[in-house]
Amino acid sequence: MKKYGVLLFLFMMACQQTVKKPVEQEWIQLFNGKDLTGWDIKFSGYELNNNYNNTVRVEDGLLKVCYDEYKQFNGEYGHIFYKDKFSHYILRVEYRFVGEQVPGGEDWAFKNSGVMFHCQSAESMGLDQDFPVCVEAQFLGGAETGERPTANVCTPGTHIYMDDTLVTDHCISSSSKTYRGEEWVTVELHVYGDSIIHHVIEGDTVLTYARPIIGGYSLPEDYPLPEGTPVKEGYIALQAESHPVQFRKVELLNLDKK
Repeated sequence: MKKYGVLLFLFMMACQQTVKKPVEQEWIQLFNGKDLTGWDIKFSGYELNNNYNNTVRVEDGLLKVCYDEYKQFNGEYGHIFYKDKFSHYILRVEYRFVGEQVPGGEDWAFKNSGVMFHCQSAESMGLDQDFPVCVEAQFLGGAETGERPTANVCTPGTHIYMDDTLVTDHCISSSSKTYRGEEWVTVELHVYGDSIIHHVIEGDTVLTYARPIIGGYSLPEDYPLPEGTPVKEGYIALQAESHPVQFRKVELLNLDKK
């Protein structure tokens, strides 16, 4: 019995040595909760990093898109770009819509924002270019009545594939529920280069597509990549489209192999 006991002890010790500890996930905080370090701002009609009408602010630990210094919105669509490019990652964003839309904003821009990914750089955008070439995870809030899902996909200057079929529609709705109030919503994007992409809300996958490529009616005439080029990587940007929106978390888990 002693012999078997010693063998059992040695076997258990060997098993403990071969079991690896789980690797901690190293999330990168793209928004540090204090300021806009690492971010560039581009508004249509204005030079890079002209924060028109003090639209983008960091207050109370939140990244805010505000319109209290506007009298009228005249197409000053804005985007806030993070400094680094990414390809394979999980991006987690917590957002909410607040307040009223600024006068002059389009009807479709009511409670409308989003995160642009696989994006062209901020500095490569034209002075009067409204939207970067990218894939967009569109964030929408609902009115008092009617259904309006969020975490949809829109494709300024790009196309996507769904079930091996090329989709040229500008926006495709997700299966999410409608968020009507000023509650915080957590969205994750699971992005695998130019392969598959998932939109996830509160742990549920609400949209899946794949193989983004360059193309579409909104592609700038002088864009350096030809139509049909696979989009494998790019920058990440948050939108400002005329309705106040707040972000309290923008973090990323880089899945690229080191």
